Amino acid sequence: MTKRTRRTLLVVAAILAVLALAVYLRSKAPPEAARLLPEADGVLYVNLRPIRAFFRKDMKPPTRDPDYQAFVTATGIDWERDLDEAAIALHRMKDPNGPNGPVAYSMVLEGKITGPQLTKWLETHAAASEFYGGKTIYEILSEGRTVRVCQIGYDMVATSNFPTPEMIHSMIDRHRTAALPFAGSSLLEEYYRQVPLLAVAWGVGKIATPFNESGAISILGWQLPLQSDSTYIASVAPELSLAGMLRLKLVEIAPSESAAADQAAALATLVTLARSATEPLDNKLGVNRGLQDLLKSAQVTRKRDRVTITAALPTSVLPQLVTQDGQQQEGATSPGAP
Repeated sequence: MTKRTRRTLLVVAAILAVLALAVYLRSKAPPEAARLLPEADGVLYVNLRPIRAFFRKDMKPPTRDPDYQAFVTATGIDWERDLDEAAIALHRMKDPNGPNGPVAYSMVLEGKITGPQLTKWLETHAAASEFYGGKTIYEILSEGRTVRVCQIGYDMVATSNFPTPEMIHSMIDRHRTAALPFAGSSLLEEYYRQVPLLAVAWGVGKIATPFNESGAISILGWQLPLQSDSTYIASVAPELSLAGMLRLKLVEIAPSESAAADQAAALATLVTLARSATEPLDNKLGVNRGLQDLLKSAQVTRKRDRVTITAALPTSVLPQLVTQDGQQQEGATSPGAP
């Protein structure tokens, strides 16, 4: 083998090694939509592709608000059909009673949601616009806030109702380095590795406070004693050991071990009470059966300053939950319907 051939093989091997490292790092990195989000108190992400594929046959066309129908007609974009991924950053406001409320949002939406028709709609409805980083940012007035919208890629839209433009500027800047696997906010850098593999939806950060002024979250009428000064890692992923099951997991990182012990006891008591309260419910209804199955499998554990809640839910129940919810809404809005 000649020296030139050896040199060529070494160069090829080095290139392959670099490519392999890049692929490995990308596999460990958050989804691109989440990496583009600015610094925040919490991050939520949902991948709608597997959800839509699984429930496509059970989904019914939604009843559209006239304003939304006008948007669909003008742009050709239907969020229920065309949105594939959504990443949301939560920004807590210093004054929760101020004009911007307790929390502001920055979002990156990915799917078949861009194009000249959307540009025309934004130009028509924008109160003002700004050119930044080679992109046009449109300012839409909505409920006393300014919502900034920008098409940052051929299949991506960034939007933010943060009081100043710094958040949407940050997303545009991050889009330039989106190919780098280590790009992303400090929150994701610290906690994303703890998100379960294959999770279709997840959230990280101090995400309790924005949902309730007292820092509590209510689900189906039950108030969860989740503390605003704790960090949470929540996820929904397929249960690999049990076919047809979804694994729901919530990890709370408490400020101290004693606080974690108190939280674990409070959550365990809540689960026990909820089980007893739901036992008499008619399990022929999808909503009731899903809640009963969820509570039966729920477990609360603690290790040092971490409290973990896990539960399993059969995927077969979810279409019935959607159908039942739709029937209840229809009955509430159309009491005279057969």
